[in-house]
Amino acid sequence: MVSAKKAAKLSGVERRAVELDTIASVLPIDRRDELAELLTDADIETLRHLVNEGMGANTLRALTSDLAYLEAWALAVTRRSLPWPAPEALLLKFVAQHLWDPEKRANDPDHGMPADVTDNLRAQGFLKSTGPHAPATVRRRLANWSTLTKWRGLDGAFASPPLKSAIRLAVRAVPRTRKRKSAKAVTGDILAKLLATCSTDSLRDTRDRAILMVAFGSGGRRRSEIAGLRIEQLSIEAPIEVAGSPPLPSLAIHLGRTKTTSGEQDDVVYLTGRPVDALNAWIAAAKIDGGSVFRGIGRWGTVSKRALDPQSVNAIVKQRAEMAGLEAGEFSAHGLRSGYLTEAAIRNVPLLEAMDQSRHRSVQQASSYYNSATRRSGRAARLL
Repeated sequence: MVSAKKAAKLSGVERRAVELDTIASVLPIDRRDELAELLTDADIETLRHLVNEGMGANTLRALTSDLAYLEAWALAVTRRSLPWPAPEALLLKFVAQHLWDPEKRANDPDHGMPADVTDNLRAQGFLKSTGPHAPATVRRRLANWSTLTKWRGLDGAFASPPLKSAIRLAVRAVPRTRKRKSAKAVTGDILAKLLATCSTDSLRDTRDRAILMVAFGSGGRRRSEIAGLRIEQLSIEAPIEVAGSPPLPSLAIHLGRTKTTSGEQDDVVYLTGRPVDALNAWIAAAKIDGGSVFRGIGRWGTVSKRALDPQSVNAIVKQRAEMAGLEAGEFSAHGLRSGYLTEAAIRNVPLLEAMDQSRHRSVQQASSYYNSATRRSGRAARLL
């Protein structure tokens, strides 16, 4: 801990780096030093306030990422930090530079994001795409910009008719096909191939087998929920009696705060059978008696005390897909979530029963997986 006297002698960037460290346990930050240069004192204070208010870690991570991008873009465009509140003209400029028409850009170099701004953001690692941004990304960043403005006690022009019209016209001018988060769902047959790559009793195979089976078996849990799972969230349930077979072990997972819940209600999903065995095998092998369930494994087989990063769950799915001879780019951790519902539809599990386990709130969203599975295997698609 840095004393107040010592902190007073630090430069602004060094002080912000220290302050970012104080919230890192709640808000994981990989680019601390870069953020310390980009973010202002007021930005850091807002983030600290949000941490103290108990905002979820995933929401905070997204806010911080978007805030860093917005600050980098503002510096590249105006040579100044982001103004609060942002004038409507700056919001319109943001839309114009991120939602543009590639065909018009070919004939008009001034259309879209200027080359110097593009080069600046790309050099800092903030810009990876070569074309216009996805409308969903632009809307999300504007929404987070609005949220941060409100947390500062200010009003913005985010609901102004010109801004809404600009977004609507830009999206209409360059239609984009909405893509699923995972190109392919990890259905039962795909999951079996991934699990086949976890065939040894090594710590890594034991952990990855448990991650895949728990994520799928508990209703397609999000990668953040798997990475953040703690022993304290698990409770042993009475075995499930199955006629003609030995009783199946059962566990309850108390989800707490998730992407769609506040954590105030006790949202519970259940694990039964093989996923429970896989989870217990990992907990025993890693000698975990409390805290995070899924952890990193060091080069020499040492199990970390820290939880896996959500992105690591995604990397594990891709790595196992590649090991199984599949195209890794076609799969992601979200494929376990979509795959669960798709598999449930294939096995004729009632939609509402599957939603009770997946904890989808939107019938429309969940039913899309059912409709796709039904249409793909139905008679209408087999007329020839």
